[in-house]
Amino acid sequence: MSLQEESEQLKMLEGMQQATKDKKERARRANQEEIVYHQWATFKVNNELYGIDVMQVKEVLRYSDITPVPGADYYILGIINLRGNVATVIDTRRLFNMPTVDIDDDTRIIMVEFNEQEVIGLVVDSVDEVINIPQNDIERAPNVAGDDSSRKYVQGVCYHSGVLTILLDLSKMMASITPISEEEFH
Repeated sequence: MSLQEESEQLKMLEGMQQATKDKKERARRANQEEIVYHQWATFKVNNELYGIDVMQVKEVLRYSDITPVPGADYYILGIINLRGNVATVIDTRRLFNMPTVDIDDDTRIIMVEFNEQEVIGLVVDSVDEVINIPQNDIERAPNVAGDDSSRKYVQGVCYHSGVLTILLDLSKMMASITPISEEEFH
């Protein structure tokens, strides 16, 4: 066998080995499950830990003066001026049919973006942290009978660091309290 033939045979063997390696790598990747993580901003209301999609949180503010709006729904505390823009502020305790408490140093207003245009403030007892949760660790929202309104906005639940976290569907929550015009619906 000539040197050139041996070189070609060696290249062919190397190519076959590489193809085998590539095939094994593709099989390994196909068998490996893709883990998708979601980030949740967590906060407390009535000693329960809740989470909302961190991508919808614009900012977190200390509690400040809120201007009441006459004739507003019971859960709307009023409006605030946020750098020249008016934003509605909602009391999550009232919305979830929980007893009201006095405002303290931990009370915060979480400014969230709804429908890519409107910013709404949610008054919460305290803000906790941003957590990463694998999608497959989130359990379906439990079926709840009756009028427990804090549960009808639940997207899912999970245990993070041994603590039950209730993950809210902010879109459902806002849609239930914000009128939708005929044009937006279609």
